Formats: sequence, structure tokens, C-alpha cells
Amino acid sequence: MLEVMVEPNPNPETLNPEITPEAFAQLRSSGEAPVLLDVREPWEYETARLSNSILMPMGDVPSRAHTELDPDSHIVVVCHHGQRSLSVAMWLRNQGFDYSQSLAGGIDAWPRSIDPAVPRY
Repeated sequence: MLEVMVEPNPNPETLNPEITPEAFAQLRSSGEAPVLLDVREPWEYETARLSNSILMPMGDVPSRAHTELDPDSHIVVVCHHGQRSLSVAMWLRNQGFDYSQSLAGGIDAWPRSIDPAVPRY
């Protein structure tokens, strides 16, 4: 079994812009579960999603982030394959959300490495 070391209170200066599915799964199972921000479109969210995620399509992030997200929270952003989420995570960091990360490989990586019950599309 792969052991992943996860920093419970990340340092924004050393925080990797991406988090692996394994490290994120470990965080979710600990008492330090980050906010999970899903930036896909509603139809994608209905097709496959992770529990306790917040749907905020990428196009809505600029108008909603500052009113709906806490800049001091650890935020993990997810999309289909990881490109949109990385873009949003970096935008959030530039806006003062220093603890933002992208789920590497997106939701597509989740069933391949963590939970095969999550549909792939």
C-alpha cells in the first residue's frame, strides 16, 4: 500500500499547485478535509461527482469566489481531467486564496486510483 504524507496545515509558500488523488483521499479521511470545489458544468457534475463537493462552474468562479469561499480555507479544485481545475486553482491563489490546489488528473483519475464506483465519462 502506498503511504502518502499529507501536511495537515499546508504552508502556502511550499504548497504544490496540484494534489494527487491518493493524498486528497487521505486528507478527506482525516479530520482536515479541505473544501472540494467542482468547476465542471452542471451536466458533468450530474454524471459523476465526489461527495461534499461545491459546484461552481469555471465561468462563475470570478463572480462567486469572493462571496462564497473562505480565502483561509484549504481548497481542492476538481474538473474532468485537471486542466480547468489547475487554471482555477492558480487564479484563486492570485486572488489571495493561498491554500488552493488542483486535483491532479481530475475526477477521471479518482475511479482509476481511489473509488471505481465513481463513473467515468
